[in-house]
Amino acid sequence: MGSLEDLIMTRLDDDKAEDIVLIDLKGKSPMADTMIVASGRSHRHVGALADHILRALKETGHGKARVEGLPHCDWVLIDAGDVIVHLFRPEVRTFYNIEKIWSVDSPHITPAAN
Repeated sequence: MGSLEDLIMTRLDDDKAEDIVLIDLKGKSPMADTMIVASGRSHRHVGALADHILRALKETGHGKARVEGLPHCDWVLIDAGDVIVHLFRPEVRTFYNIEKIWSVDSPHITPAAN
C-alpha cells in the first residue's frame, strides 16, 4: 500500500469511519489504482471525514483533490488521483452497493483491519 492509501486509511480510522474497504483497481480500471469505500454515521460525520481527508491531502503535498457531494453529505466522492474515496451514509451505501460492482470478478477486495 502506497503512502497516499496509508494517509487516507489512517485518517478514516482515526476519525472512526465505519466499514472501511480498500479495493485494488490496478489492471482493472484506468481511472485509479485504488478505491476506498467507507461509511459515516450521519451527514455530519460524512462531511467531517471528507473535510479531514481533504485537509490531510493538502497538508502532505498531495495536491488539490476533486470532490463531489459535499453540500448534502449522503455520498461524497474524493478524487485524489491514484486513489478514489467514496464516503457514504450507511443506507445510501447499501442502496448503491458499489463494492459489489467491483467485486464481481475481483478477488482484490481487502477489508480494513479495525
